[in-house]
Amino acid sequence: MAHEHGHSPEEIAARLDAQIDSTRLRDAIFGGIDGTVTTFAIVAGVQGAGLSTGIVVALGLANVLADGFSMAAGNYAGTKAIADDRRRLWAVEERHIRKNRQGELDELDQILARKGLRGDVRKDAGAMISEDQDQWITMMLSEEYGLPATDPRPIRAALVIFGAFVAAGLLPLLPYLIGLGAAFSWSIGIAGLTFFGIGAIKARWSLASWWRSGLETLLIGGTAATLAFGVGRLFHP
Repeated sequence: MAHEHGHSPEEIAARLDAQIDSTRLRDAIFGGIDGTVTTFAIVAGVQGAGLSTGIVVALGLANVLADGFSMAAGNYAGTKAIADDRRRLWAVEERHIRKNRQGELDELDQILARKGLRGDVRKDAGAMISEDQDQWITMMLSEEYGLPATDPRPIRAALVIFGAFVAAGLLPLLPYLIGLGAAFSWSIGIAGLTFFGIGAIKARWSLASWWRSGLETLLIGGTAATLAFGVGRLFHP
C-alpha cells in the first residue's frame, strides 16, 4: 500500500521542513545491495573452487573493507564534484543578477511560463521570487542546470554508503566468522534473507508491493552469486 500522510497545516509544515534527502536513501540501498552481492559472490566463488574457510574469511573481509572504502571514496568524489559545481554556478548567477538583472528576470519569467503561470499571476510570482535572492538563485540552479535545491554533503554521502556496504557485506561472512557447521548453507540463507529484506524495505518508497520488491532484489543478488559460484567451479581441482 502506498504511504499515506495527513493534510493538516501542522502535518504539511512538518513534511516541508523535513527536507527528505533522496540521495541518502539511494546511497543506503545501493551500498547495502552491493555489499551483500559482492561479498557473497566472493564466498560462492571460493566455495565453488573448493578452497579453505580461511581463504573465504580473508577474501571476504578484504572485500568488505577495501571495496566499501572504494565505493565511499567514489561517492565522496562524485558528490563533491556536484557540490563544487553548484557553488561555482551560484557565484555565476549572483554575478549575472548584479550585472544584468533584467536578463535574469527574463529567464525567471520563462521558467514560470513553462510551469503554466500566465498574465499577472506570472508577473507577480516573478516579482515575489526575485525579492529573495537566495530563493531566486536556488530556483535558477534547479530549473536551468538541473542541480539539487540543497547543497550536497560529500562526507555524509561517503559515510552512508560505506556504513551500508560494510553492515550488509558482513552478514554472509558471519557463519564463517563464528565457525558454524555447514557455513556455506548458512551463508546462502543469510544472503537470501538480506537481499529480500533490502528489497522489502525499498518498497516503502515505491509503488511495488514489499514481497515483489523483495523477490526482485533476491533475484538480482542470487544471479550474481550463481555466476560467481559457476566461475569458481571452473577452477575446482
